[in-house]
Amino acid sequence: MSLPSCIIDSHQHVFWHGRDDAALIANLDEHGIDKAVLLTWCIHPTEGDTGFDEALNPIHTVSGRGNHPGLPLFDIIRATRRYPDRFIVGYAPHPLEPNAAKWLEAAIQMYDVRAFGEWKCRLMLDDPRCIELFRLAGRRNLPAIIHLDVPYLSNAKTGKVEYFPEWYGGTVENLERAMQACPDTIFAGHGPGFWREISADADTAPDLYPEGPVVDGGRLIRLMEDYQQLYADLSAGSALAALKRDQDISREFLLKYHRRILFGRDCYEGGLHEFLQSLSLPDEAAENIYHRNAERLFGIES
Repeated sequence: MSLPSCIIDSHQHVFWHGRDDAALIANLDEHGIDKAVLLTWCIHPTEGDTGFDEALNPIHTVSGRGNHPGLPLFDIIRATRRYPDRFIVGYAPHPLEPNAAKWLEAAIQMYDVRAFGEWKCRLMLDDPRCIELFRLAGRRNLPAIIHLDVPYLSNAKTGKVEYFPEWYGGTVENLERAMQACPDTIFAGHGPGFWREISADADTAPDLYPEGPVVDGGRLIRLMEDYQQLYADLSAGSALAALKRDQDISREFLLKYHRRILFGRDCYEGGLHEFLQSLSLPDEAAENIYHRNAERLFGIES
């Protein structure tokens, strides 16, 4: 497998984990990445502590608000105006905001938004307020980048299913219903709740990032087969952890669905790239994963 002719980081954030836009550019250069899709994360006041406040831009803290507003569109526009050849704008207003659809339409018109994301909310994906935004994204040809974290995990000691308070989106059943309700919208799945479904033991695996052999019959495989609108986002540790469970199965998955897989990092490391290089993928599959799929979905000129 040769090095790809271009690399697009399809899932990235700015003013995040102590890096401003200039530091992100330096990181992209260090890892040989040509462009990055910058995504928002709009945290609603009702969602409580996300555990990520220390990683967010302190300039947006508001005394007495109760929690940080997240990764706002403001920072992405600031970064893209400084580096217009390197960054692509993504934006997903929170569905609980009454004017979310109007804000999204305005942002598309004013700021050339190319992705609806990151959708990361403590709402079920098939909540009607979410469905309306997903449908709008579909009408405007914006792929929806969604984060999934399951609301329940099996206790490793007792085997009892327990509530997981840091959930986002629900389960793959909620994702499937959302896709059924929004057939014209492309969904790119991401997060522990999405990638654990590569294995049939997802319901009983006690860890957020399961390890061990992949069990045949994972629901993710069925969804990829049944819904051509579903893409797989490789960003963050959840995808890499899932792929490392069984290198042969992972290579087969990447080869079978290479036209619907997006290279992305969600962080600043190079572990995913190193792993993909170790698989010796055919050049066509590698080029699709690293940049061609992103160019097609986000309207990026090669």
